[in-house]
Amino acid sequence: MSTKKIKEYINSDRRDFSNQPFNIDMAHQNPFVQYQKWFEQAVENKILDPYAACLSTVDNFGKPSSRILYIRDLVEDGFIFYTNFNSNKGSDIETNNCASLNVFWGELERQIRIQGVISKVAKSTSDKYFNSRPRASQIGAWSSDQSKEINNRKELEDKVSFYEKKFENKIVPRPPHWGGYCLKPTLLEFWQGRSSRLHDRIVYTKENNKWHKSRLSP
Repeated sequence: MSTKKIKEYINSDRRDFSNQPFNIDMAHQNPFVQYQKWFEQAVENKILDPYAACLSTVDNFGKPSSRILYIRDLVEDGFIFYTNFNSNKGSDIETNNCASLNVFWGELERQIRIQGVISKVAKSTSDKYFNSRPRASQIGAWSSDQSKEINNRKELEDKVSFYEKKFENKIVPRPPHWGGYCLKPTLLEFWQGRSSRLHDRIVYTKENNKWHKSRLSP
């Protein structure tokens, strides 16, 4: 599609949002409970990969990066995901552990914005999750120097073959450079699309270890 066609499509394809309300009195006092409610509805509506989220980080030059990943656990005070610690995201987090997650469920016209601070989870937590992964994914964690430049795909496939042979008939251990991070929120915003772009936005902020909710203008 040409640039002109793309521009025409972007500016001609307009739709209004439905008028499903999300008022502040409908929002649970605990944002984690509210997340669980919306997640359950996403599953019921068969949303593809409802645990997918966009993680945004900032490097030591102040340059932002975003990528889609999977939230793999929800704990009392945070959202856990797993990755290579030596990846670009890992490097960003090492430099600046303030980050944000964004969940978007387009079919439900909903978005959840999560800001917070990231830290590594316990090694035992990373071990437990790694041991639950398919063996091919475990081998992949050893084979990929995530975010590093490679010459071609064969180079990657050769490393896969190397580690398959190395761990043949053995339990694949978790690589020391691979594990989990937990983003502990200081702010969560629940966005519900509404007609005429007059969206409902309920935001939770933490003060004195208590969550407070308020409504934002669209």
